Amino acid sequence: MNQTTIANVSSSQATRAALQQARIAIVSANWHSDVVHQARDAAVRRLTALGAAPARLHQVEVPGAFEIPLMAQKLAASGQFDAVIGCAVIVNGGIYHHEFVSAAVVDGLMRVQLDTGVPVFSVALTPHNFQPTEDLLGFFRCHFVHKGEEAADACAQTLAAHADIDALLTQAVAA
Repeated sequence: MNQTTIANVSSSQATRAALQQARIAIVSANWHSDVVHQARDAAVRRLTALGAAPARLHQVEVPGAFEIPLMAQKLAASGQFDAVIGCAVIVNGGIYHHEFVSAAVVDGLMRVQLDTGVPVFSVALTPHNFQPTEDLLGFFRCHFVHKGEEAADACAQTLAAHADIDALLTQAVAA
């Protein structure tokens, strides 16, 4: 994911203009919601700070990470959203289940954006040796705030880039 600072993103008039009209869905898993919602809430705060209208940011919850790609596909295919962000924590519980789930989620999200043309961003993370102790939960909560901000920055920049390319392609057709 593109790791930028808010200063770099907010300096762009194109970014602000793209976000003002954009409808963005944020799909978050309820599994470990105390951690996952940190990313969701941070993404909302950052998108709003960058110029997105709060009423155009829509939050959807699903049970776990595995359910995110299908919901992202439904939202993207509706034609009502300009971008989708998926947020989840996929726990390494000592068996290899997390590897299959992680791959399925990321592959599914990539397929959604390629099939629909709607940008999709992932904050579906698999922390190494996740343990639900208070110290580690505190660390992961802070980490997910940072990742939510990064997803918002990438979303904003991508929407601006798409707007620029759409304008370029429209000019090319008119010429």
